[in-house]
Order: sequence, then structure tokens, then C-alpha cells
Amino acid sequence: MSDANFHQLLHPSHWKPAIGYANGVLASGQTVFVGGQIGWNADQVFESDDFVAQVNQALQNIVAILKEANAGPEHIVRLTWYVTDKREYLARLKEVGGAYREVLGKHFPAMTMVQVAGLVEDQAKVEIEATAVIPAG
Repeated sequence: MSDANFHQLLHPSHWKPAIGYANGVLASGQTVFVGGQIGWNADQVFESDDFVAQVNQALQNIVAILKEANAGPEHIVRLTWYVTDKREYLARLKEVGGAYREVLGKHFPAMTMVQVAGLVEDQAKVEIEATAVIPAG
């Protein structure tokens, strides 16, 4: 088991290593589903139009919601990212990684990133959903 024995990362031994994500996660316990979080603050105000700043805020929002369930980033088993510009995501991947590690640490669950035509909030550049599992006991 990895991640402090909470979850088991699933990775076929003959596959190239996954960097910055997991291909799969085996977990059991209470499941927390976090709806898509965007880069606005608790007052639903965007403090920045910058892509990386919005990623940072969206991740902070996820952590705040997990805290309500007495959970933390280490309990996340899946993240789904919706971005409006994959070129910006790829061009700023190093900065995105820095923001990610600042908020979630070096915990890399199963992830998917999808480019979308737009998000409900016009100012949003990213929306991130999370699933977490809190171990029983």
C-alpha cells in the first residue's frame, strides 16, 4: 500500500512509469465526492484571471471541502480537470505542478484532463472535480 497505507496505486509492472498521476487507485472506506471547483474564492469572486492562480484556488477549494469531511489531500483518489485551453495548460505545466504540490503535496491520484469549449462561469479557466476515500477505522 502507498499513501500512508490509505490507498494502493495500480500500475502494471510492464508499463512506463506514470509521472504526476496514477493510472489507478484501489481504496476502501467512506467516499467523498467534491463537485467541480473553479478558481474563485469562498465569496465566489475571481481574484485573478491567471490560469495558474485559478488552478491554485480551485485546489484550495477542494482541500477546504475535504476538511469538512475530516479528510485531506492524501485521501484524494481521483481528480478530473476541465480546462478551456490545453495549450496554456501544457505551456505552463511546470507552474501548474508547482501550484499543485503547494496545495496537495506530492500525492498523485488517478487523473484525467479534458479541454472544454467553456465553463459555466465565463471567467473560469479551469474546473476540477475530486473523489476522496477516507479509510474506515
